[in-house]
Amino acid sequence: MSSVARAPGRVNLIGDHTDYTGGLVFPMAIDRDTTIVFEQSPENSPGEPTRSASTRADAVSLTSENFEGTVQFDLPVTDAAAVRPTWGRYVAGVAAAMTERSLPVRGFHGRVATEVPIGGGLSSSAALEVAAALAFGIDTDVATLAAVCRRAEHLATSVPCGIMDQLTSAAGVKDHALLIDCHTLDVTPVRIPESLAVWVVEISSRTLDGSEYPARVAQCAAAEREIGPLRLADLESADRIADRTIRSRARHVVSENERVRDFAAALVAGDAREAGRLMYASHRSLSRDFETSTKQMDEAVDGISRVPGVHGVRMTGGGFGGCVVVLAEDDAPIGTAVSAGTLVMRVRAADGASLATPLS
Repeated sequence: MSSVARAPGRVNLIGDHTDYTGGLVFPMAIDRDTTIVFEQSPENSPGEPTRSASTRADAVSLTSENFEGTVQFDLPVTDAAAVRPTWGRYVAGVAAAMTERSLPVRGFHGRVATEVPIGGGLSSSAALEVAAALAFGIDTDVATLAAVCRRAEHLATSVPCGIMDQLTSAAGVKDHALLIDCHTLDVTPVRIPESLAVWVVEISSRTLDGSEYPARVAQCAAAEREIGPLRLADLESADRIADRTIRSRARHVVSENERVRDFAAALVAGDAREAGRLMYASHRSLSRDFETSTKQMDEAVDGISRVPGVHGVRMTGGGFGGCVVVLAEDDAPIGTAVSAGTLVMRVRAADGASLATPLS
């Protein structure tokens, strides 16, 4: 009988490019899932003929409803980045990361499907990683699960991402966003007021693999060599950095951490206007100080901000394209501000990853 591993995508309401410096983020898991329907293969009995890769306990065979090709590889994995088709790198990366931690890895065969838009900055790769970890049989706490899947992304793509995406997918809480301290990995659920709606508008497809994302990570590391951990720094310290680019990157991270704190407080107080103001400030910082927005995204933020009932708009995710996130009244006509054919989704906060197994 088949089991089902489910992991949601995420949208980040505020707090981008802070997680890999141990800062604060405020995402929510969304009601768009990646699922793997799978069967774990039994061990070969003594004297039994060797099975094919599609059914062996020391191998993985996986097809996709969204992409062509079959992913097949043996366990243990020696080079996750070399697995083809390329979407299989993330699955292989999870197996490799589990082996690094001496966690048992059980082969499986199955089929993956996703409702998370690919290349939209909604963590489709993290959702696949978390679902794959459950299919491999991982049995641990959500922080370790997220750390394994973060390492998987590093092994698969060499993109030095933080832990926000994987932790959100693992630890989501229905009807709540998550205030996450990426240094301690403490997760505090914050209820989203029922009067507010969260929308995602896809502006352009993108991938962080091959983008300037690693350069931003390196620039933040350079700032920390001058003034110490950015999660503990203040703007006065950031402004003392001599190099203009490094100074700007530090200013974004330091100010963004403070905006996350203030945004969480605004939601708790039911102050949608203040929450929206902070979202606009975050987008300006990402566009000007961190330079991860694009002209197209800036124009989308400006256009959507004029829609009646919209409180705040900002780019979301790693940047260089992707989606914007909108905080608005429930009946705000978001679609009137974008061109026909643009993907506009109302998303709701969802529970984190889960594994459904057949009853014995």
